[in-house]
Amino acid sequence: MDDYESILLVKQEVFVYKIPPRQTNRGYRAADWNLGTPDWTGRMRLVNRKEECIIKLEDKTSGELFAKCPIDKYPGVAIEAVTDSSRYFVLRIHDEEGRSAFIGIGFGDRSDSFDLNVALQDHFKWVKKEEEAEKEKEEGRPSLDLGFKDGQTIKINMKITKKEGQEGTGRPKPKAGGGGLGLLPPPPGGVKLAPPPAPAATSTPRTAPASNMDIIGDLAGQPGQPETGAGGGESWGDFASAAPTKPAPPSNSPPSGGSSSGWVTF
Repeated sequence: MDDYESILLVKQEVFVYKIPPRQTNRGYRAADWNLGTPDWTGRMRLVNRKEECIIKLEDKTSGELFAKCPIDKYPGVAIEAVTDSSRYFVLRIHDEEGRSAFIGIGFGDRSDSFDLNVALQDHFKWVKKEEEAEKEKEEGRPSLDLGFKDGQTIKINMKITKKEGQEGTGRPKPKAGGGGLGLLPPPPGGVKLAPPPAPAATSTPRTAPASNMDIIGDLAGQPGQPETGAGGGESWGDFASAAPTKPAPPSNSPPSGGSSSGWVTF
């Protein structure tokens, strides 16, 4: 288990350059390298073994180790970004005899360099959390006790509302638009409903008002149209001079003075 390695990142193509010594403290510049003709091309692996983080440069085909760069801090001396590009870095490599040297590496795609930055940052964040956890364990920090003490009680205020349809003091509100006794509320604004339509007119003919001749005919028991005699004149004359066609029946009390033959009985 001591030799177990965890692979954090693999990039299949990386370029290695021989770099000149740093002239000033401002940092390295990739423009000073011979970028068109890299000195070596291979594969890069970022691995984690125990608490160490190591960049290994290996051959693409055989996997033979070309160089390795142990990293104890990022950003730090072991790996440093150049000042004029985000795709190139300066590594401090070590051999088996403990000697060190500085070389330049670069990627053809900008996303590859971005992935290397993120992988290194995540690894050292994890290392920092592990160190803090170990420190708390060594200091014996008391754990948080959330249990109840003897005789300790708590009071919880809960507002429970009954759902519609359950038994209770309040009646359930009728649903609008449903069956039963539910009624819709009146329309807002006092809108009046239109009156019902008038019934359709029937085809019964209207009767003309009765004329004076109809009224007289009703009184005499004859039709309302005037009758014409032989001479073409009206059969009705003056009420005073008209003679009855039949003798009048005798009355119980004889009239005073004169004959009763001249009276017309209606």
